[in-house]
Amino acid sequence: MTVETTGTNFQVRLAARPEGLPKDSDFQFTEEAIPRPGEGEVLVRNTFLSLDPAMRGWMREGRSYVPPIGIGEVMRGSTVGEVVESRVPDFAPGDTVAGLLGWQRYAVAAAKDLHRLPPGVPPLLALGPLGMTGMTAYFGLLDVGAAKPGETVLVSGAGGAVGSMVGQIARIHGCRAVGIAGTDDKCRWITGELGFDAAINYKTTPDLYEELRHTCPKGVDVFFDNVGGEILNTALRHLAMHARVVICGAISQYNATEPPKGPGNYLALLVQRARMEGFLVFDYRDRFAEAQAAIGRWLAEGKIHHREDVVDGLENAPRGLLRLFDGSNTGKLVVRI
Repeated sequence: MTVETTGTNFQVRLAARPEGLPKDSDFQFTEEAIPRPGEGEVLVRNTFLSLDPAMRGWMREGRSYVPPIGIGEVMRGSTVGEVVESRVPDFAPGDTVAGLLGWQRYAVAAAKDLHRLPPGVPPLLALGPLGMTGMTAYFGLLDVGAAKPGETVLVSGAGGAVGSMVGQIARIHGCRAVGIAGTDDKCRWITGELGFDAAINYKTTPDLYEELRHTCPKGVDVFFDNVGGEILNTALRHLAMHARVVICGAISQYNATEPPKGPGNYLALLVQRARMEGFLVFDYRDRFAEAQAAIGRWLAEGKIHHREDVVDGLENAPRGLLRLFDGSNTGKLVVRI
């Protein structure tokens, strides 16, 4: 569908709470007048939108770490864009900024809710390695997972945005990185360009348990889980003594219509004196500068590689979101608005 947006603000709103996978009728396209900033505010023309698994949870009603998106509200999402009009001294037209500005072409935001990108930093880095993707990988692996040199780090969803960063950071810190992904192309990418030590295609391996036993002969010291479900349950059987299981997400369960079953092998945590811990990247907001400095240095040194999977057109964002759940995206999924 082609949408004419000249002189108006094109938006994607939540029309209904999805049952299972989101469908077209769960979204509504609207157009309205371009907003004007008030005192202390900035008008931004969004250029790129991040598509993230967490969005599926935000569409669901119920208690969570943030309120659900309301029916009729603009879909929530991180963007980068260009300042068009500013009523604060800290921002000027032409500045490139990042913020949680939603699925819309234009947005008004308070200055405190925006982050200016330094000159010369490509906009997509603010949604990938230097954005929430990189922050999640950095703090999840190094703080929650407490990865140490010589340890084995197992990553599920290793061909995705966060998982691909986790394996690379693990290698930088002297760990052995093993990734689980869903296609041979992703496995080749993470072991080739990204430098993972090994990769497993969980869709084609006849026995994931045996494959993990072969690729992680000393057990798994840190399991960074983005997937949940049976992959988590199988990985628990391979934990080393005092292992750490980092629960970043459970994308295999987000569209389930029945409550997910708990992992049957959880007693491995007792036997191996291990721990399993969930985390939210927002809890580390006051340390983002630390992670951005480290990742920025690794990017400059060629130690971190990244890939963007770009969907063209904001009107295609709802269909693009589904690519996260069928595994057809590689790297960071974004929409070019």
